[in-house]
This record gives sequence, structure tokens and C-alpha cells, in this order.
Amino acid sequence: MSNRKALITCVDKYMGPAIRKKFEAHNIEVIGSSGSMRSQKECEALIQSAGEIDILIANLAEPPRNGPVQEILNADWTQLFDTLVHPLMFLIRAVTPQMIARKSGKIVAVTSAAPVRGIPNHAAYCAARGAQNGFIKAVGLELARSQIQVNAIAQNYINNNTYYPDDLLDDPRFLDHVKRNVPTNRVGAAFETAELAAYLASEKCNHMVGQIIPLAGGWAT
Repeated sequence: MSNRKALITCVDKYMGPAIRKKFEAHNIEVIGSSGSMRSQKECEALIQSAGEIDILIANLAEPPRNGPVQEILNADWTQLFDTLVHPLMFLIRAVTPQMIARKSGKIVAVTSAAPVRGIPNHAAYCAARGAQNGFIKAVGLELARSQIQVNAIAQNYINNNTYYPDDLLDDPRFLDHVKRNVPTNRVGAAFETAELAAYLASEKCNHMVGQIIPLAGGWAT
């Protein structure tokens, strides 16, 4: 995996820190962006400034907006799609031409298992993450003939600074919730996502495309 270049978005949050550490350990040159990734202009400028990249890690995160469906606010719905769905399309649309020209490339989106199973009172979040997963599935099939592998890690119950921070893992009520809902009886370590991302981005993974891979301790299969 050496002598390759990866772009990781939102590198300072969600799974960005763990994936960056893993890639750098493999001597992959990492370009990390900590920008908001909200606008088409910002996404396209990032791809252009990065130059030729072998791997795109579309790591996008936004806290869920909880509440019953009848109380979903337009602003919350829009915020989730503006930070999770639209940037994913902007980034992949911008990077695709160079990968098609080379007939090589790896795109890994870090999404969520939430829409795979569904979570009551999280309809807006599930909708946004579900849109991400649907987009990746279609794009993966489309770009496979150009020798570009596009997949998603649909995770939940993984330690990260956005959804499952360290202090939450010490909360007895949360730990009881985990034991009742997660078959592995634990929250996964961040390095587990990083390991999967490294495999999906490696030259050993050339026959897997358009997959939405649940990584959630059995909570979603």
C-alpha cells in the first residue's frame, strides 16, 4: 500500500483520526481536510488542490436530530442532507474523472448502519445515511467497469469522537444499553473501522464493489 496518496475528509472527527493513523502506518501519503464540506465549491476545490489521488475516504459526520417524525424540523432535515448526502456526491463527482482516466481508484465512504436496521425517532438521520448508502451502491456498480472500487462501511457502536466518545463508554446506563442491544456486548474500537478501510483501499480488494458493509457488532447484519 506504499507510494499511494489518500484524501480523507473531516480528518479530525468521526473515523478520520483512526483511518489517518492506519494509512500513515502503511506509508500512504495522507491529505487530511478538516473543512466543513458543505458546499459544492469547497468539495471541488479540495479535490483539485489534492491533485492525483489513489484513495478517497469520504468520512462525513453530523450528530443526529432526535425526535418523533411529526416533530422533524425543516432546518434539521436540511442540515443532515447538507452535511452528509450532498458533499458525498460533490466529492465523488469531482474525483471520478481522474480515476476513470487512470482506470484505477478506491473510494470508501464511512456511513452508518442506522438505515440498514432503522432507529425509531431518528427518521431524518436514517434518511440521510440511507441516501448515502443508496448512492454508494449505485456508483460502485457504475464505476466497477472502470476498475474503480467504491464501497461503504456502514457502522454503529464504534468508538469515535462524534457519536460514541470515550466518556460515553464509561456511562453505566449506556453500557447496559449496549449489553441489551449489541450481540458482541461492547462498543467496537476505532481501529476496527480503520482496518476495514485499509483493506477496502488496498490492491488486495479488487472484486468488491457497491457493498454496504455493516460493522456494528451484530446490531445490523
